[in-house]
Amino acid sequence: MDREDAKERIEELKGIIRYHDHLYYVENRPEISDSEYDRLRKELERLEGEFPDLVTEDSPTQRVGAEPARELGVVEHTRPMLSLDTATIDDLERWMKRVEDLTGEKDPGYVLEPKMDGLSVELIYEKGEYVRGSTRGDGIRGEDVTRNIKTIKAVPLVLRKEKADLPDLIAVRGEVLMELSEFESYNRERIEKGLEPMANPRNAAAGSLRRLDPRETAERPLTIYLYEILVPDESELPVNTHWEALGILKEWGFRVNENIRKADGVDDVRNYHREMAEKRDELEYEIDGIVIKVDQLGLHRVLGTRSRSPRWAVAVKFPPREEETIIDDIMVQVGRTGKLTPVALLRPVDVHGVTVSRATLHNLDFIREMDIRKGDHVKVKRAGDVIPEVSGVLKGKRSGEEEEFRMPGTCPVCGSDVVVDGAYHRCTGGLSCGAQLKRTIEHFGSKGALDIEGLGGKTVDLLVDRGLVKRISDIYRLRRWDLVSLERFGKKSAGNLISSIDESREKPLSRLIFALGIPHVGESTARLLADRFEDMDSLMKARSEELMEINDIGGVVADSISSFFGEESNREVISELKELGLNMKAVRREGDLENKIFLFTGGLENYTREEAKELVEGLGGRVASSVSDEVDYVVVGENPGSKLSKAKKKNITIIDEKEFIDMISPSPL
Repeated sequence: MDREDAKERIEELKGIIRYHDHLYYVENRPEISDSEYDRLRKELERLEGEFPDLVTEDSPTQRVGAEPARELGVVEHTRPMLSLDTATIDDLERWMKRVEDLTGEKDPGYVLEPKMDGLSVELIYEKGEYVRGSTRGDGIRGEDVTRNIKTIKAVPLVLRKEKADLPDLIAVRGEVLMELSEFESYNRERIEKGLEPMANPRNAAAGSLRRLDPRETAERPLTIYLYEILVPDESELPVNTHWEALGILKEWGFRVNENIRKADGVDDVRNYHREMAEKRDELEYEIDGIVIKVDQLGLHRVLGTRSRSPRWAVAVKFPPREEETIIDDIMVQVGRTGKLTPVALLRPVDVHGVTVSRATLHNLDFIREMDIRKGDHVKVKRAGDVIPEVSGVLKGKRSGEEEEFRMPGTCPVCGSDVVVDGAYHRCTGGLSCGAQLKRTIEHFGSKGALDIEGLGGKTVDLLVDRGLVKRISDIYRLRRWDLVSLERFGKKSAGNLISSIDESREKPLSRLIFALGIPHVGESTARLLADRFEDMDSLMKARSEELMEINDIGGVVADSISSFFGEESNREVISELKELGLNMKAVRREGDLENKIFLFTGGLENYTREEAKELVEGLGGRVASSVSDEVDYVVVGENPGSKLSKAKKKNITIIDEKEFIDMISPSPL
């Protein structure tokens, strides 16, 4: 192909890929399969590789790949990014009356929006092309996160409109966030890697957007909703109302919240507030209230602004989901990587239907900032409706007998020195620390790893405390007679555990890679590595540059894998496991489920959930943990949960176990 033909095809491919990105990430209604989309991307990447001078900043291939920044710069906003005043639901009539008095308009009309709990950003487009992105910052200046925002697939790099019809300069504002199902999956991956889970979706989104390496941001499931347009010359804005502005944002290719509503009076607003408060548990993102905006843009100019907030909009928040209790004690928990995490032991309290008796206190900085003490009366909430955390200290209820917390200088489990590692404290004992060894072995035998049935936390504690297991490889040296003398074990349970240990030797290579506990390597990354390399030896020899050639593996993950296999002690463990007969080779199996995504709900008669997952993955498919538009089939067993009704709403194909068996069974010759 000559240069002119390549140029024409590259432009065509960029347009096709932008179209499908918009359908997938903004409208949630993909028209092509993942494999067809990948084929288009690879063709574009190949042509751009052959003709590098044809690569442009707006190409879909350029969303990720910039070098890390030394620090985030600061940019000035086109106009101040103001915060909103808040009002109670009972204040609304007074606020509306003030709007009418200042504008002279009776019932001027309003637009209602959910108040999303994310990170406010401003995006700049010149001649229809994305050029800059920044956080809210102090409202006048924000952090320059241009390259990081570029990695968010819901952000159009080129607006879906003829350039001649667009103002030369456009600023749009919105909220970057992490949807709840993605947040839960992201936290599960962090826990699997031995990392502390993020406290809530907003913190996760804010931390992700502020990474110095945009490749790390690209690995995190961020999305964005837009709600405002600004142009230097307001006469160039082709709309007169805020409602019309939301509509034109959608036309340009942006994601706009689907729960927006028009309102004429206070009753409409009250009804919307009540409706959204009831609906918030069903939404895929966190909201903490509603926003009311005067619809006519001309009236915005009449109403003007105060020093830090507009007079034409106000927020009405929901009551917080939190309860009061007392911290009876603060203990320190030692994790798989040696990190010490302070945990509050609470007097049990019901928070939004869940009894909470423990709450993470994250690290010493968190405790100092909140001034949390043993004996304090505190407010507790379920962050992101998932993880219990202390949200406030009721200092007015202190008696004077409360005790300040101090991080121990030695590990509470093994007595090794504790060192400060950034915001955290770590035990230096390594696998000589019983807590680290125990949690490492527990992870090694967990369901997502080698799935050794019976090797749960209490059994691991017993084996390590009795000295039967001093390193991972000792698991495979256990004999039935080692176990029968221990409490919790009889002949049958001892035999079952030994059988499960023996069966784990044949688990797929991806399971072993995940079981090793390599930092930043979850189940999905382990599968990518097993798909790429023939055996463990090949993976161990791979350089960071080679690892980064794999889709979805960035610099941080690649360096972590390379460092792990560079450690002599880790290589010794793998060598021992190889001698003990564990599978070290990737098994290549062609299947009919290539790129198909399954979700299981309810109990299956013929398979455990893990067995069904292995069957799907062995035939080229994937298994999801939550309902999304990506899922191709929902397999329904006995007593299915709420996932079934969610799948029906999304019109996902639903099959029973027999239909699933027919799909995975080989066709007769």
